[in-house]
Amino acid sequence: MTLDLLAIYTDLHQHPELAFRETRTAGVIADRLAELGIPATTGVGGTGVVGLVENGDGPVVWLRADIDGLPVREQTDLPYASTATGEDTSGATWPTMHACGHDMHITWLLGALERLVDTRDDWSGTVVAVFQPAEEVISGARAMLDDGLAERFPAPDVVLGQHTAPAPVGVIAVGSGPVMASSDRFTVTFRGKGGHGSAPHTTRDPIVVAASAVVRLQSIVAREVGPQDPAVVTVGSFHAGTRANIIPDTATIEISTRARNAETRAMIVASIERIVAAESEAGRLDPPTITTDPGANVLVNDDAAATRVREALAAVIPGTSAMASGLAMASEDVGELATGTDAPLVYWFTGTTDPALFGEGAEVPSNHSPFFAPLAEPSIPIGVDAFVAATHAWLAR
Repeated sequence: MTLDLLAIYTDLHQHPELAFRETRTAGVIADRLAELGIPATTGVGGTGVVGLVENGDGPVVWLRADIDGLPVREQTDLPYASTATGEDTSGATWPTMHACGHDMHITWLLGALERLVDTRDDWSGTVVAVFQPAEEVISGARAMLDDGLAERFPAPDVVLGQHTAPAPVGVIAVGSGPVMASSDRFTVTFRGKGGHGSAPHTTRDPIVVAASAVVRLQSIVAREVGPQDPAVVTVGSFHAGTRANIIPDTATIEISTRARNAETRAMIVASIERIVAAESEAGRLDPPTITTDPGANVLVNDDAAATRVREALAAVIPGTSAMASGLAMASEDVGELATGTDAPLVYWFTGTTDPALFGEGAEVPSNHSPFFAPLAEPSIPIGVDAFVAATHAWLAR
């Protein structure tokens, strides 16, 4: 039986699910694995799925695809655009979209598994297909490991994965060493005293303090991090109040940070804590409440393994090259699968954007944009070829 990969992709694209809520997605994956005759284990780490292909003696390769969507309202005008909504783990309902290409990642891995099953005579060893939930909240890899992923399945000799990129279809970049930044996420609640908007002097206004903190937080990168050391501090959420004439008791901001090394990461965290505490004191507020969500470490590709993958991909995909110097400031938790099993990692970036969009002055939608729209038909076979070629770099007879 031949999988209809385009149909799988468009179906997944129309039905994105948020982190740890990917029940339908996991069912689609398990059904397709069953069609291929691949034993599937569901519910790993909550909603993760693991497929196991054993084919004689040889190394063990883990192939990873993340499966969750984002709380983004799609605006691509694709005929198969998502109109779905989904509930997050807090119970809130959001419009949902595969704005980061995880639907493509699933499709690539399913296609690669089909190819590997059909060509068993060409390779020897074991493939563990890891369909990981909750990458977008940097929690899924750890959840799968905590659920015994490394003990319940053969331990890897290498962990491989690829990600959609807003680059032309056919372009693949494989980096060595640090390739993605660390990240941390904070929720800060400023606690004041509410009251009537006509009498602000009787209140302790948390909105003014939070607004001041948002501006001051930008000075961390501008004035505390060295100019040769990339870092990011982003305030992506600000919630306070219900009406114009009511000063609320609290204001809450959410902060995302990125760093390229442990020292800068720790300094940014300490600076955030110092600034929000000082702004609260200056505004006569109570000490702020700070909660921290799971963060990602710097993602590091093994140099020797990356060279091996790059050479294997270049032999079948002419657009393969070494990743430009410097690391992407986005973050990923796939590295935990490698560090948690003491295995080398190679994670590369595969272009999925229509080359025609790269004219002079063009604005190309990036991952997480409501306009992010991979060019599906040519992107699918390239990603499948990449996964298969990288796997053969370890398992070819």
